[in-house]
Amino acid sequence: MRDVFIPSANIGLVGHVDHGKTTLVSKMTGTWTDRHSEEIKRGISIRLGYADATFYICEGCEGSDAYVNSPECPACGTKARAFRTVSFVDAPGHETLMATMLSGSALMDGAMLVIAANEACPQPQTKEHLMALELVGIRNIVIVQNKIDVVSQAEALEHYKQIKRFVRGTIAEHAPIVPVSAQRGINLGALIQALDEHIPEPERNPDVDPMMLIARSFDINKPGCSWRDVKGGVIGGSLVRGHLREGDDIEIRPGRQIQVENRVKWDPITTKITSINTGSTRVAEATPGGLLGVGTKLDPALTKSDALAGQVAGHAGKLPPVWDRMKFDVTLMERVVGADSEQAIEPLKHKEPLMLSVGTAVTVGVIVNARKNQVEVLLKRPVCAEVGARIAISRQLGGRWRLIGMGTLTE
Repeated sequence: MRDVFIPSANIGLVGHVDHGKTTLVSKMTGTWTDRHSEEIKRGISIRLGYADATFYICEGCEGSDAYVNSPECPACGTKARAFRTVSFVDAPGHETLMATMLSGSALMDGAMLVIAANEACPQPQTKEHLMALELVGIRNIVIVQNKIDVVSQAEALEHYKQIKRFVRGTIAEHAPIVPVSAQRGINLGALIQALDEHIPEPERNPDVDPMMLIARSFDINKPGCSWRDVKGGVIGGSLVRGHLREGDDIEIRPGRQIQVENRVKWDPITTKITSINTGSTRVAEATPGGLLGVGTKLDPALTKSDALAGQVAGHAGKLPPVWDRMKFDVTLMERVVGADSEQAIEPLKHKEPLMLSVGTAVTVGVIVNARKNQVEVLLKRPVCAEVGARIAISRQLGGRWRLIGMGTLTE
């Protein structure tokens, strides 16, 4: 039986910039996910943020009041029972960081679409992020109407109607809308209840070969430390299937870029797992769901500054192929969303550059062959992916990469 304190699912937070996603994660988990100096200085999320939360239920309370995020019920003071732990993936909302949001969406089992009640709905990235969830196949969604403490009741009700009109005909049409104030911690019990009911733990097959999508990588050694104390590099991300254990030999693909006789090639990296952490808990075995930090024997220089983000880890010889040229079926949207003017989307053209998001990898591909519903691209940076993988397609419009459609890898 799975430990209730081990995360069982990844829940993303998406939506327009400054709608309160990071504040909401902080209130739910006690962790502020904006850690980078530039994020703190500018007051926005730039990288993917991660934090774990354990949910509790108070047997002495009823309804949404019974759902709390602390071991002691704040309403009646009695001890609450832990029933589920999840990992939150806090995606940036700024329009220039859409690629980061798309790479984070590959880790999500469900999502919270955060919409601030003090701004008209929809805002540009509210539209773009909902479209991205639909294209990458995330169906389990809870809508969070945040900042209800800064509007009147009449304004909150009118804003609720705007949300209902916005989501009509989309995958979020029947999603619950939970009014909260992340800043003041209002109605978080109802939100926890909605997350538990509408974003269940996905079914996993534990007997298949493991595959971990890498979203971050780190050098955890402090400057000036003794060579005797140097620790190997750490990779972070989510195990989408199978199991990984301490002591396992693993392979990372595409791996490391090397130059041989004036030709660039990519060699897989092999290493051994030295530790596995879920949040602050060290475990001997990693199971799918939740976010992991995996210690390795890698040279820390290979992992610093997210150098391995977008790669895939698993047992040697058991990972999907590496592609430097891909062919995929294409479904384009009718109009561009996320921009002030929603222009019609033109067909893909020969020699056109595209930004492609495959799993947690983001790369640029140039079209070498284009048909009506299928294209072939030459990649500037190879990716490791299975046939049938979903590919988010973005085109440069007005100096920005804009999401225009979805592809399915065929060969």
